[in-house]
Amino acid sequence: MSYKTIPVEEAVGMVLPHDVTEIVPGGRKGPAFKKGHVIRPEDVEHLKRLGKNRIYILELTENDVHENDAARIMARAVAGKGIEYDPNPSEGKINFKAAEDGMLLVDVERLLEFNMLGEVMLATRHCFSLVERGETVAAGRAIPLVVSREVIDKAASIPEPGKGLIEVCPQKVSKGAVVVTGQEVFEGRIKDAFGPAMEKKFSEYGVECIYSAIAPDDVSVIAGHITKAADKGAQVILCTGGMSVDPDDVTRKAIRKAGAGSQVYGAPVIPGAMFMVSRMGDITVLGIPACGMYFKTTVLDLVLPRVLHGLEIGRREIAALGHGGLCLGCKQCRYPVCPFGKG
Repeated sequence: MSYKTIPVEEAVGMVLPHDVTEIVPGGRKGPAFKKGHVIRPEDVEHLKRLGKNRIYILELTENDVHENDAARIMARAVAGKGIEYDPNPSEGKINFKAAEDGMLLVDVERLLEFNMLGEVMLATRHCFSLVERGETVAAGRAIPLVVSREVIDKAASIPEPGKGLIEVCPQKVSKGAVVVTGQEVFEGRIKDAFGPAMEKKFSEYGVECIYSAIAPDDVSVIAGHITKAADKGAQVILCTGGMSVDPDDVTRKAIRKAGAGSQVYGAPVIPGAMFMVSRMGDITVLGIPACGMYFKTTVLDLVLPRVLHGLEIGRREIAALGHGGLCLGCKQCRYPVCPFGKG
């Protein structure tokens, strides 16, 4: 790329190679003159007021890409399923929005590789954020006015083919069940607080609770309720209580007896260290420790949304929750607008 500058008075009739930005105090920031504008005699004074006494004239080579063209190439590579954007960038910038309600997924490792290139950038919301249609989920831009073709080609090759760096996954689970365990609750010695809390949690995510039961500390009875819930069509089953290592805490054994495998017990999250995830075919069974009844926000709030959006949760995914997994227990809970779960 080479360029030269000429006095603005001599630029009448020439085409601007870039947007000319205007900032109005207390008003707006945006292009006063857009790329491709043919300078008219009446524009000269306006340009001078913007500090443009001389105009850049660019001479691009085949190895140069203008910022807006670079942004368009970048956007096509970055946007995955459920992402939409305006194909007409301004000053090399493009905003990405959710095309539907769902969960934002970010390829964090490739995002880092993308941003290491230096001449392009992409800023996103946190991975696993719940978003609504029309919400801005990311913004990217070409940083210099002209990007080398080598860099923009590398940027376009970084996302996994067909996936992009960002996508929005719609919710896939709509039916759930709750099995409350505990001899004292079953016998009516104390009022059940777990069941209503879990059903409310389902309701917050638009999940219909199609089966609920209270079971004594009996492995076979608990397992029977889990099986009934599955037979009725529950896609996720919450089993509450009995998750510690006390001899009479048998919920984990009952979940295994019901046929759930791939059990991951224990999570590096507080509150929620004795949490459990397991699978019965296509059904996810979650073991909720006592904290789920006492605390507004727990490990369940980090895992349940992912399950509802069809994401598999294994040992690696649970282990990764340790970074950011300490709830501060604020008097006024603002979750999810807080550090909890933002590893």
